[in-house]
Amino acid sequence: MSFAIEVPGEAAPLTPQQVYLALQCASSSQQLSIQTGTQQLQTWETQRGYYPLLQAVYLDKTLPSEIRYLAIIQLKNGIDKYWRKTATNAIQPEEKAQIRSQLLDGGIREVETNLALQNALVVAKVVRIDYPLDWPDVLTSLIKILRTVNHTNQLQLRRGMLILLQVIKELSTARLRTSQIRLQSVAPEIVFLLNEIYTEKVATWVGFFNGNGDDEGGAMDAMENSLFAIKILRRLLIAGYEYPNHSKDVQQLWEHSQHQFGQFLDMVSHDPPVLVSPAKDLVEKHLVQFSKLHAQMANSHPAAFALLPSSLDLVRAYWGLVAKFGQLYGSESQDFSSNTRRDDTDKDERPVMEKLCLKGLNILRACLKMVFSPVQSFKYKTPEVKVEQQEAVALVKTQLLTDELVGQVASVIVTKFFVFRQVDLQAWEEDADEWEVREEGGGDTWEFEVRPCSEKLFMDLVINFKHLLVQPLLSFFQSVAGTNETTVVTKDAVYTAMGLSAPVVFQNFDFDSFLRSTLVNDVQQTGPGYKVLRRRIAILLGQWITIKVSEENRPLVYQIFQHLLEREDETNDHVVRITAARQFKAVCDDFSFDPDGFLPYAQDILHKLLQLMEEVTTEIRMPILDTIRAIAVRLEHRISQFADEIVSILPSLWESSGEEHLIKQAILTLMSTLVTAMKEQAQRYHAMILPLIQRAVEPGSEMQVYLMEEALDLWLTILTQTPSPASPEVLTLAECAFPLLEIGSDNLRNVLNIVDSYILLAPEAMLDNAVRQRLFAYMTNLLGVSKRELAGLVTAIVENMVRTVEALGGSNGVTQVANDLHESGYTEKIFEGLRDAWEAHQTIGPGRRYPKLDDVVETDYFTILARVALADPSVFVTVMSSAGDVTEVWRWLSTEWFRHFDSMANIDRQKLSCLALTRLLELPPPMTPIILERLQDYFAMWASVISEMIGGRDDGGDNLIWLANEGNEFEGPEDVRRRLHAGRDPVHTIHTFNFVKERLGQMVAICGGEEAFRRDWVVNVDKDVLAGFQDLGTKKNDSAAFWQPQE
Repeated sequence: MSFAIEVPGEAAPLTPQQVYLALQCASSSQQLSIQTGTQQLQTWETQRGYYPLLQAVYLDKTLPSEIRYLAIIQLKNGIDKYWRKTATNAIQPEEKAQIRSQLLDGGIREVETNLALQNALVVAKVVRIDYPLDWPDVLTSLIKILRTVNHTNQLQLRRGMLILLQVIKELSTARLRTSQIRLQSVAPEIVFLLNEIYTEKVATWVGFFNGNGDDEGGAMDAMENSLFAIKILRRLLIAGYEYPNHSKDVQQLWEHSQHQFGQFLDMVSHDPPVLVSPAKDLVEKHLVQFSKLHAQMANSHPAAFALLPSSLDLVRAYWGLVAKFGQLYGSESQDFSSNTRRDDTDKDERPVMEKLCLKGLNILRACLKMVFSPVQSFKYKTPEVKVEQQEAVALVKTQLLTDELVGQVASVIVTKFFVFRQVDLQAWEEDADEWEVREEGGGDTWEFEVRPCSEKLFMDLVINFKHLLVQPLLSFFQSVAGTNETTVVTKDAVYTAMGLSAPVVFQNFDFDSFLRSTLVNDVQQTGPGYKVLRRRIAILLGQWITIKVSEENRPLVYQIFQHLLEREDETNDHVVRITAARQFKAVCDDFSFDPDGFLPYAQDILHKLLQLMEEVTTEIRMPILDTIRAIAVRLEHRISQFADEIVSILPSLWESSGEEHLIKQAILTLMSTLVTAMKEQAQRYHAMILPLIQRAVEPGSEMQVYLMEEALDLWLTILTQTPSPASPEVLTLAECAFPLLEIGSDNLRNVLNIVDSYILLAPEAMLDNAVRQRLFAYMTNLLGVSKRELAGLVTAIVENMVRTVEALGGSNGVTQVANDLHESGYTEKIFEGLRDAWEAHQTIGPGRRYPKLDDVVETDYFTILARVALADPSVFVTVMSSAGDVTEVWRWLSTEWFRHFDSMANIDRQKLSCLALTRLLELPPPMTPIILERLQDYFAMWASVISEMIGGRDDGGDNLIWLANEGNEFEGPEDVRRRLHAGRDPVHTIHTFNFVKERLGQMVAICGGEEAFRRDWVVNVDKDVLAGFQDLGTKKNDSAAFWQPQE
């Protein structure tokens, strides 16, 4: 079925038939119909009446399920986009009211589970936004419905609790205090009702399984409804109470949960079985909900957990469960020669006992955290609450975490949960690469796997009970030292504990001796199972290398990794070699790593890493590239001799990575590291690198989206390490920077740095007429950029251009630059900003206005003007004339300039402005009298700046004049360019005192001599200002001004 797509501007009021036809097309199996229907639905999204009609389609049970399902999905998506009042094209209030009026009933009476779930999600999203202001009675209505259908219709009861579950889920995620208080205000009533429903339903199905009644269907309904009830209850007990232990209802439920936890556990673990699926599955789900409640209470409300009835007994019961499970979990009867495979149907299934034990381990961790690492909060707590929390901590510390329990937990973890199991071996054999990636997974995955969770708990115990566990651990470690009689599984468990406890036991355990006597021997053993031990040894060395491995044993560590990376050794399968490659990064990153000591092993290890790179999947190439990069970073310039082999595999890696842009990012980052280390020697790779950069920064390309940041870093690194003169290929690439200046993205900082580097690297090319004018136009557009760092870069670029043009073209060059600055609008923006600042500073009192420019930006503006004035005062006058009458401009500009001196935080900028303003004294009449109107400001400026320049020294020098600097061996090509460029800066070459003395003497002569100068101009200067200025000179004749020649 096809129809023309209507656009909102042409559409008449929608009808249910139109919406139905569009939904029918969108749910078709034909691609063209799907596209047509989807486009039409998207067109209607902002049209009035669309969302009530979607709901009407969903509520019409005569329509096909797939149409109704698509309708409710569209409604849910529309709520995300348009339900909030602040949204563009928001749904109208009357339409919202119409939709709300049918949401609850439409969910309660829905038969199909997937449709009911989607409707419940819609209700939850609406409640999150509208409760309680626009939909105040939603929760009371739900409670009323649940009470009504509890004894009349079990399906509708289940649907009602499904809605309530989604609503509570949504409300419990709120972080605003007001939202939390609203939920807490209704929680007790909902808890009371659900507790009533839950107790009744559990009694029904427990009675049935105990032989009381024959209504199996009713028992199964009761099980599903009690499961919904406990799902909601466990969330409400966590999110609905600020202090759960203060509520009698919560205390009662808490005790009830413990009693039923034991009861249900007996039912599912009874031998012979008393339950079969699906009843057994539902009881197990009840158990999991209880365990989630216990674990979440321990983590979210630790003090309440400790103070709730029988909680410490509950933790001990969980530990008993964990210890019992450990007997089955950690069996040492592995068959390493077996090639058995697991049944695919069981691969992803986890027994309920494992889930419960995971929660038990998490609860133990929470108890340790409560005592030793409590969560800090800014929330106000009453003195009573603080005392209560202290009591909870003391209770857990003294009555639960006893020496006996801590010892038991540590022992079971090491001897049972650290054991390498047959199932682990089977997973390794089935897909080695996938297993290795899963085992190395970081983040929060530890919460869902027994072994990683046990490792976390073990580390907590060792850190906080060092006095108790160190000696038993040392004895345990010594049991495997220097012997081959211990099984592979036992050694793997011991080495796991040894690695995790390294930060605690290093002062008591001689790992260096252990390395020489035991690890060297173990790593050379071959045969079934020894690949497991080799993997563990690689991890162990990665853990200890940063803790305590002596300098003389470092070569031994390198040799072990050489051995573990050896492809020809059959015991070194992919997992062993990949693990060694990962862990060697820790060896390189260690602070004590000696590049010269590693150099004899570098070529072999790098060769083996590169070999491995070509054998593994894309996902595993990332950590190997990280390791190679770490080696390059630590070897610095020494990497040059191995760089050709590294670079040789990169093109094939780039091509084979396809759409895996993470690999491309890693390759570009590695190239940046190599270029930085090799400096100018990296020019031999430019032919390969430059085209990649050009493709990666091309506007509109897919590569730009993913690779821009890394490509710009590499580009900037190349410019930094390229000696002058640059090759034509490097200069041609500069053209690619201009489009990036228009984008204004987060990468603008790097783009501006690249432009700045080009100005220093190839000044003639970058100051060519066409390039220079484009650059000034872009800098003008960026002049008002808000980020301080970027604004500083824009100023630095223009400042360097002015200086470079002066050096290359003299006065003519400065004239041309001034003209470019004017034509691009740059100087116009500067004068506008400074004029606004001057006007603002003229205002006082209640009507005082603040300037648009902050002090730092204003300093930047004066810096550019100072560079032009210092280069050529007459050009500066021309620049002023572009802003209006020169006399008028000078008067307000000089007023603001002299006023701003105290706000210049950088003494270099003060000296620059001082030199520039002093050069204006060279201007001939008619500018002379105009300039001299500010003579008092000049004297005050000279006194301030010169005193800074000569302060603290008695040799008559200038503090900002740099001594000759020959650089050092670690400088790169751009470091040299920047050093020479800064060394030629007048700020660092001109003696301020002598410069002022010379110009002032010339001015006195122009004015007709000292007597005329004093009579006509100095007479207007404040005596204190003049005295402070005259005190700067060392005079033989105190009556003479210091600018006069001394006898």
